[in-house]
Amino acid sequence: MGDMFRSEKMALCQLFIQPDAAYASIAELGETGCVQFRDLNEEVNAFHRKYVTELRRCDDMERRLRYVETQITKDEIKLPTILPDQEPAAPNPRETVDLEAQLEKTENELREMSANSASLKANFRHMQELKSVLENTEGFFSNQEVINLDSNRVVDPSVEVSAQSQRGQLAFVAGVIKLERFFSFERMLWRISRGNIFLRRSDISGLCENEETGIPELKTVFVAFFQGDQLKQRIKKVCTGYHASVYPCPSSSAERTEMIRDVNVRLEDLKLVLNQSADHRQRVLSAASKKLPSWVIMVRKMKAIYFLLNQFNPDVTGKCLIGEGWVPQSDLLNVQKALARGSKLSESSIPAFMNVIDTNEQPPTYTRTNKFTNGFQNLIDAYGMASYREVNPALYTCITFPFLFAVMFGDLGHGLILLAFASFLIIRERQLSVIKEEIFNIFFGGRYIIFLMGLFSIYTGLIYNDVFSKSMNLFGSGWRMNYNTSTVVDNGLNFITLRPNDTNFKTYPLGMDPIWQLADNKIIFLNTFKMKLSIIFGVLHMVFGVTMSVVNFVYYRRYASIFLEFLPQIMFLLLLFGYMVFMMFFKWVVYNDTSDDQSLSPGCAPSILILFINMMLFGSQEPLDGCKEYMFEGQELLQTIFVIVAVICIPWMLLGKPFYIMSKRPKVAPGAVEPKPSTSGGGGGGGHGHGDDEPMSEIFIQQAIHTIEYVLSTVSHTASYLRLWALSLAHAQLSEVLWNMVFSMGFIFDGYVGSIAIYIIFAAWAGLTVGILVLIEGLSAFLHTLRLHWVEFMSKFYEGAGYAFEPFSFKVILEPKEE
Repeated sequence: MGDMFRSEKMALCQLFIQPDAAYASIAELGETGCVQFRDLNEEVNAFHRKYVTELRRCDDMERRLRYVETQITKDEIKLPTILPDQEPAAPNPRETVDLEAQLEKTENELREMSANSASLKANFRHMQELKSVLENTEGFFSNQEVINLDSNRVVDPSVEVSAQSQRGQLAFVAGVIKLERFFSFERMLWRISRGNIFLRRSDISGLCENEETGIPELKTVFVAFFQGDQLKQRIKKVCTGYHASVYPCPSSSAERTEMIRDVNVRLEDLKLVLNQSADHRQRVLSAASKKLPSWVIMVRKMKAIYFLLNQFNPDVTGKCLIGEGWVPQSDLLNVQKALARGSKLSESSIPAFMNVIDTNEQPPTYTRTNKFTNGFQNLIDAYGMASYREVNPALYTCITFPFLFAVMFGDLGHGLILLAFASFLIIRERQLSVIKEEIFNIFFGGRYIIFLMGLFSIYTGLIYNDVFSKSMNLFGSGWRMNYNTSTVVDNGLNFITLRPNDTNFKTYPLGMDPIWQLADNKIIFLNTFKMKLSIIFGVLHMVFGVTMSVVNFVYYRRYASIFLEFLPQIMFLLLLFGYMVFMMFFKWVVYNDTSDDQSLSPGCAPSILILFINMMLFGSQEPLDGCKEYMFEGQELLQTIFVIVAVICIPWMLLGKPFYIMSKRPKVAPGAVEPKPSTSGGGGGGGHGHGDDEPMSEIFIQQAIHTIEYVLSTVSHTASYLRLWALSLAHAQLSEVLWNMVFSMGFIFDGYVGSIAIYIIFAAWAGLTVGILVLIEGLSAFLHTLRLHWVEFMSKFYEGAGYAFEPFSFKVILEPKEE
């Protein structure tokens, strides 16, 4: 937890590496993942950098890998999963040549097999279509008759015909066309022949595979009878235009039978060759699939190394590469060890070395987290990355976030459901971490947040004594009934008032007394209790946020801001709303039913809200007979002093800091040259700092905005914490409605029918409880808690103007990118 108090100290380092050892050294740094490099060649075009040739080779290998992966996916072969500890290292330059040759060989072999397979499939498809033409045209030809156009009658071929009759015999063209194109094809043939074509068709049973897409489609066999060679050429052109395949078809039945026999033999041979080709392709792809994940990792690492080396700047002699980058000071030794390993692996005679250089630039922000704190840190980073070395709110959010959530969610039963769900995610986190579903990963990433929210909800559920809208009597009620039977039953009284002085004999040890479950004024009492609690927690939360600004002021040595900003802010907050919290506790302690003084009885207890409004407006209210307007002597004078001092704090915040900055700036004599403004960032961070070159008018305007924002937000933020009360009330009432209107329906039946009804109704009640009260209400309370931290708490001290530390790390590079 100590690492989370503020971000780690960073150092700007300069690396000097021999070119022969550069690749291995960067590979070691990529495995370590603790250096954020800067591009020293920003003005150099990407095509003119030193390692552009190597990057092109990597791009070419990636293209080959994509093709191999496409073929593997096409054949539905499952790729093995490589665990992080099994990932191969970046290949050295000698291994790169072998890897490139292996990828080229695999790609060429697959392309050759794909081309051969496509050719064989095309031949097989044409043979099938030819077979369909020969079989389906059997009915179009007859050995007993031919059609004669001149006489328009059937002629027996056994009878000798004249030469004029021979001229009337028809030629024909047979082929296959898509069924969807046939009707347009038929109309086109009719037009070009002026009706002198006789067209017959027969649909092919089953679906045929498309040559280009491989999608099954319907096709039909056609035979066009015509007369004349000129018309034959026209028909063939139309067939070409409609992508119809034309096949030879003898008119003799014997010749067709012989041809079908030959086609069947060729089809069997093609099937055998296709099966053998498919088996060989399967073996090649299976072998490639085992190595493909490793190849992908090696190529991506290699490409990342060369991309980073292009950001290095060669020295004048060209014998050394110089790079710069940010390194956490705690990782400086790891960087030196990585450079030493790289020099040793490359057998370099000159070792690489590193220098830490001074700079005025603002370093990146890096907060070291683990799997428990990572979720809370992500909540803070979503608002804004902390400035360098600024106080990190995530450390305190680990406790305040689940606690404020539980104040709104407060139900022991629903908290157990959250706890059980989070415990399942934590226990099975190794198995569940491989799931890449987006919505699930959101819950999985926040499993420890949900775990703590469930624990705190169980605690607040005990305090509220609320379990699925019911109460538990763990320690025995502290109330007793002092009325006799006739008073309670015989007189038929609907409402009985129990005075604490007479009927309350002990304090319930933990949480609410279960007797409140039966009280008619239960909601009134709980409303008052939860509303005051929300104000108390809100003021404490805001006071803590304002106090944290002192830690930033001390660290950045802006001691004047403690007096000019923190002091008026904390006084303004405490003298108004801190005093209101004090009045709540004072009222709880002083006013009770055991007091002998009538003015201190519960009936004379003044309204805190009315007192606070009168305090701000310098007003008063006539008390009841025997009661006092104020809770203690001198309260009116004390409140007047508090309001006056709080009002004085406003110009203190408004003018104090600008006048202080004005007094610290050097005086410029008339006609003298102003000193050159400082452009250093000073390490950045820390709550609205002002540069030396900023005009005083801008400083006055900014300070006015901050003052108005703080004064107004003090009121609005305090009221905003009432959402703790509102959501807690809504959650409890909705839970009670579900119990009374859904689950209680099962109790109206008796016997076996009642058991079955409860069994069925319980399922509906459980589904509504989980879906509405746990999921929807839980998300609502989560978002409201997030807003209380981002707006009401962090705005008091958190600037969030930094940028994230993004080191060169193979682990980050190899993470799958979201679509």
